[in-house]
Amino acid sequence: MSDRSRRSPSAPQSTGRSGSAPAERWGRIWGSRRRYQSGETDIQGKISRCGDELARTALYEAAHSLLVRSKKWSILRAWGMSIAKRRGMARARIAVARKLGVILHRMWADATEFRFGKEPAALAM
Repeated sequence: MSDRSRRSPSAPQSTGRSGSAPAERWGRIWGSRRRYQSGETDIQGKISRCGDELARTALYEAAHSLLVRSKKWSILRAWGMSIAKRRGMARARIAVARKLGVILHRMWADATEFRFGKEPAALAM
C-alpha cells in the first residue's frame, strides 16, 4: 500500500519548494541553463529562451543600467564589474540580470523590502 493511497483526499498535501507559485513563475520567466555533457566534455551553454520575454528584457536592461549608467557603486555592481573584467561585459550583464532576478524573487517570496547596502539585521527589521 503506497503512502498516497493511505492519505485522505481532503488532507493537505505538501508540494515542497518546486510547487510554490513564486518558484514556478521564476522558472517560467528566466528559464534554465542549457548543459551538454558527454564523457569528459561539460559545456554550459547559453540561457534558454523559455518564459516571459518582457521579464527577461527588463532584467537585462536593469543589469545594463546598473553596470554602465549608474554612478553609485554597490556590492552588486562591483561583483558585476569583476566578472566583466574576467569574462567580458556581455557575460557580466547576464550574470547581474540573473542575480537581480534571484534578489527580486526572494523579496517577492518573503514579502521583504529592498535594502541598499549591508545593514545589520536588527536595524533592517
